[in-house]
Amino acid sequence: MAKITYIEHNGTEHVVDVSNGLTVMEGARDNGIPGIDADCGGACACSTCHAYVHPDWVEKVPAKEAMEEDMLDFAYETDPERSRLTCQIKVTDALDGLVLQLPEKQI
Repeated sequence: MAKITYIEHNGTEHVVDVSNGLTVMEGARDNGIPGIDADCGGACACSTCHAYVHPDWVEKVPAKEAMEEDMLDFAYETDPERSRLTCQIKVTDALDGLVLQLPEKQI
């Protein structure tokens, strides 16, 4: 289990425990975190679970695969280093303490 902090665009923080094996998106969805729409349900077929990984965590999360890179082209105001689709990040103990900042909107 990992404690993950989701920071809304307005600065509101939500710290939740997310079980190993779930995705970071599922952790947000299951805990009612506003700002993660997850329209495709985690199929990497949209960009509505876009988030910015805190700079301290960029090197600690698994690398992006090609499909995620392609879908990020449709996300709002991406950052080449920090933008991720949260449906593509599996939760493990190694992600305990992960911090994500949510964009102003999802598209």
